[in-house]
Amino acid sequence: MSKTIVTEQNLAEYNAKLQGKTPKEIVEWALSIAKNPIITTNFRPFEASILHLVSGVKPDITVLFVDSGYNTVQTYQHAQKIIKDLNLSVKTFIPAQTRAFRDVAMNGIPDVDSDLHGEFTEQVKLEPFRRALAELAPDVWFNAIRKDQTEFRGALDVLSLSKDGVLKVAPLFNATADELDAYQKDNGLPTLAEYGEDDYFDPTKALAHRECGLHTQI
Repeated sequence: MSKTIVTEQNLAEYNAKLQGKTPKEIVEWALSIAKNPIITTNFRPFEASILHLVSGVKPDITVLFVDSGYNTVQTYQHAQKIIKDLNLSVKTFIPAQTRAFRDVAMNGIPDVDSDLHGEFTEQVKLEPFRRALAELAPDVWFNAIRKDQTEFRGALDVLSLSKDGVLKVAPLFNATADELDAYQKDNGLPTLAEYGEDDYFDPTKALAHRECGLHTQI
């Protein structure tokens, strides 16, 4: 994968430079140093904000969607509308194993305390994500994490690095749910609630405050 000018040694310096910058300014800065940027999404609530923000600056950016196969009908409907409305260039990656096989081998979705849950997460999210990064070879990875989501994310910053040195950029890191709700309304963006669903289902997390492993292991 390509590397950016941001390294472990100067990461804090660049984060300091971005303090007080608007989300759009952060996106513009990151794109100015990127050779092959991508944006990741799972089409959960508020994802339209980051997709609108980044694609508004770079309309042809590659959008990576790792489809676990466990999304609700509403989430897929929501995804289709966002993709169409924003004219997104989406690359979809799926697990190597089918959901049907996993339903037999693991007897459905393993409980979060089960010994099988780690393997389940590896199969439906981490392996296809690593495969996607290897194929797409990005140097900049835009994501929608926010500091108020989990304790782990609260300890991060706007910029962080993947284990392979890809620069992870979170333009909305300091945004609140209320601010994102207002952003979506101001820009006429679709919301998951429009499809009768207020909560997004992630089979690898189980609990809202729990990490799925993506940002701790990749």
